[in-house]
Amino acid sequence: MSVTPMIHPEVREAVDRLFDLARSDTGQARRVADFLFAWWNAASLGGFDIADLFSLDRAVAADMATVFAFLGKHPDAIYADAFGREDDMKALIALWRPHIIAENPA
Repeated sequence: MSVTPMIHPEVREAVDRLFDLARSDTGQARRVADFLFAWWNAASLGGFDIADLFSLDRAVAADMATVFAFLGKHPDAIYADAFGREDDMKALIALWRPHIIAENPA
């Protein structure tokens, strides 16, 4: 089932900003990447430490809250690929979790 029509613009914009930040090279970027990885597959990519919210700008934390609230309101599991972000997620894995790629070559 496609959830694309159900995705409100503010949720899509929050996801876009989070992916943009996660591609950068800052402490916030690593924390945002951890959040996105926890969403994608926490068991293999690692979880998100809720205390990391204290190290983020309020706007970044608000974007995470927007995504989290959206996911919590939907009855089915929704992953980043529903936002057309599968390739972006794979790129983040290569950037922040290269050991995962090395351990699981295609």
